[in-house]
Amino acid sequence: MQAPPHELAHITADILARLRANSPRVHCITNAVAQALTANVLLAVGALPSMTIAPEEVGDFVKRSHALLVNLGTFDAARREAAAIAIDTANERGLPWVLDPVLVDRSTLRAAHAKELAARAPKAVRLNHTEFVTLAGFAPEGGALTGYARNIGAVIGLTGATDFVADGGRLAAIGNGHPLMARVTALGCAASALVAACLAVERDAWRATAAALLAIGVAGELAAQRARGPGSFAVEILDALYALDRDMLIARAKVS
Repeated sequence: MQAPPHELAHITADILARLRANSPRVHCITNAVAQALTANVLLAVGALPSMTIAPEEVGDFVKRSHALLVNLGTFDAARREAAAIAIDTANERGLPWVLDPVLVDRSTLRAAHAKELAARAPKAVRLNHTEFVTLAGFAPEGGALTGYARNIGAVIGLTGATDFVADGGRLAAIGNGHPLMARVTALGCAASALVAACLAVERDAWRATAAALLAIGVAGELAAQRARGPGSFAVEILDALYALDRDMLIARAKVS
């Protein structure tokens, strides 16, 4: 374990405080069903989202942003073109960006494209177990997760019942979250946007990724206490993120 529960809770609280104080701009190239929830999650933590995919202006939007999310959930030509421009702009300006290779296991074309993007220096890749196996070509067992992170030079945020955050040397397991999170579309996409927001204020990509996943996991637990089902949960998690503080994080962090 690289960070005891309280240490990662304090790191997360500090990053959230910087988000709220600095209101970084995060440009999101994401799938159609995720846009509204993604924007609202970013606003709840103090970040400012933008979503344009128009090729004639996306570069200008990225130039005025502090981080970028590239999500492959809607794999159309317009978003692929926008992503290429946005990544070029981010890399030229040294801006951190996050890859979310949504559903790469469903399409060989999408998988091939995701592998190309993973070689273009994302700071973090947020994905689930099946997506990881497709992207990496092997299961995230033993030292494979850390080895893959080292090979591509990016932090891997592997989400599931337990979330794992790995770079070339550090590995954390985060046990926070709630089953209702799987009943609301695009929460994983929004978690990737939260990683990008944390990267906008935290240069250590491992800390930023771990903080984002811990924050949304704890918020999910708090939201579930008040929710009556998936509909109210989608509202409650926004309120929980907005109200999240150091004491809540310390009390609930499950890190190993």
